[in-house]
Amino acid sequence: MKKLVSLLMIIFISLFFTTACTVVRIDTSDIDNIVNVVLSKNNSLYNHVGKGYKYYIPRGVTYIDTVEFNDKLYSDGNYYYLYIDAISYYYNKTVDYHKSSNSYYYKDISINGKIGYIDIVQVNDKFLIDFMYNYAHVESLVDEEDINNVILNSSYILSTVKFNNNVIRIMLDEDYFKYKEEKFELFEKHEVNENFLEYSE
Repeated sequence: MKKLVSLLMIIFISLFFTTACTVVRIDTSDIDNIVNVVLSKNNSLYNHVGKGYKYYIPRGVTYIDTVEFNDKLYSDGNYYYLYIDAISYYYNKTVDYHKSSNSYYYKDISINGKIGYIDIVQVNDKFLIDFMYNYAHVESLVDEEDINNVILNSSYILSTVKFNNNVIRIMLDEDYFKYKEEKFELFEKHEVNENFLEYSE
C-alpha cells in the first residue's frame, strides 16, 4: 500500500512540474521592458465587449462608462480614457502622430505588425500619458510614481484589443437601419373631447 501511495505521489508531482503554467516576471521599473514584454505576447484574453471591439481589463482596473467608441476606466486614483479608432482600423489607414516638443518620455512602437507610440508630457505637477497601439489609444493624467503602473495596465488593455469586422461594417453602412423601422399603431387615435362632463348617448 505504501508503494502504491509513493508511486502515485511521484506521478502527481512529475505531472505537476511538467504541465504547470509558466510565470513571466515583468520588471516594472523600466517602461521599455514593460511595453516590450506585454505587447510582444499574443494575448487573446478579453472580458469587455464594445461595439465592434473587445479587450481585456486587467485586475484592479474598473470599467466606468462608454460613450460610442470611448471607454472610461479607473484604477488606484487614476482615470484611463480609452479611444477605439474602429474606422481607421476598418479602412486600414495609417495613423499619423508626432512627438511632442516637450516630451518627458517618448517611444515609437512596432511590435507584431502593429504600430504605435508612447508620449509622456509633464503638465504642471502631473504627467499626461498618451499611449497608442493597434488603433486604440489610452490617455491618463497621473502622478510621476504612477507612470509605470499605468503603462503596465494600458499595455495589457491595448495588446488585447480585437476588432469585429462584421459589426464595424454594419455600423458604417448608412442604409442598414434605414428600412428596418415600420410604423405600427395598435389603437386608432380618436379626437379628445376636452369637456369630460358632457353626456354622450
